[in-house]
Amino acid sequence: MSLSLSPSLPSSSSLCPNAHLRPSLPPMSILRCLAHPFPRRLNLRRHRFASVAAAAVRQDTTVWTPAPLSEVEPAAESLFHVTVDLSDSPDLAASHTRAGQYLQLRVPDGSKPSFLAIASPPKLASARGVFEFLVKSVPGSTAEILCGLKRGAVVELSQVMGNGFDTSRIDPPAKYPTVFIFATGSGISPIRSLIESGFSAAERSDVMLYYGARNLQRMAYRDRFKDWESSGVKIVPVLSQPDGNWTGENGYVQAAFTRTKQITDPLSTGAVLCGQKQMTEEVTSILTADGVSSDKILKNF
Repeated sequence: MSLSLSPSLPSSSSLCPNAHLRPSLPPMSILRCLAHPFPRRLNLRRHRFASVAAAAVRQDTTVWTPAPLSEVEPAAESLFHVTVDLSDSPDLAASHTRAGQYLQLRVPDGSKPSFLAIASPPKLASARGVFEFLVKSVPGSTAEILCGLKRGAVVELSQVMGNGFDTSRIDPPAKYPTVFIFATGSGISPIRSLIESGFSAAERSDVMLYYGARNLQRMAYRDRFKDWESSGVKIVPVLSQPDGNWTGENGYVQAAFTRTKQITDPLSTGAVLCGQKQMTEEVTSILTADGVSSDKILKNF
């Protein structure tokens, strides 16, 4: 026997497609179908399509600028110095205004763009018309292709992105005399930009850079350490897999910091972090547990 419906309600077949192919529905099932007339799977497909379409729109807004490479040289094991000539793109060069900013780079074969932090200070872009990068060559990646290119090869750069390190949050130097800087691997790239941009390190009493790498062969910018220390930054190299002759700090950066840290006044302490996620999270936890304000811990993302 079929269920008799109230005259005020439409039939089940008008509410749900193919309702005539299954037993008649009781009133509550009809109401549920009315509240959800489309299958959930269809809604999920529409959501995925909308996400893909939105991503495509965002990709289409990227402005790409062709520029030649002026240098590709080894910087350390698996790391390369890459310099891009922007003499024909002064507007792009001028858009780099703060250490810690980054951009996307495409190579000629059209592979997926690679995100790269700008290693050179902003003043170098305005003075010489170049961007410098420290690139880790990862097998199978755009970065590997980039590191294999020769001088004169043309790559494409996106617009400069990000807010960089907002050092105004740890100014003036007299109020924040202690600044701890942390970097691991190629994360030293934007830290180089910060140090060489100048953030009044010489006017602060205690500025220390904890720089982690697997070994000395993988530690880039060692030739710059003397100049960095002359600018007021004390450098603490930390090696996770040192050879037998190493007498400095070993293990991970966060462990080395825990062993050696001396935070006498957390309210006058700032920090700058760039590198592996685990390192940045653990160092942030250590600092905040000691009373350093999270607003004074600078990151470039």
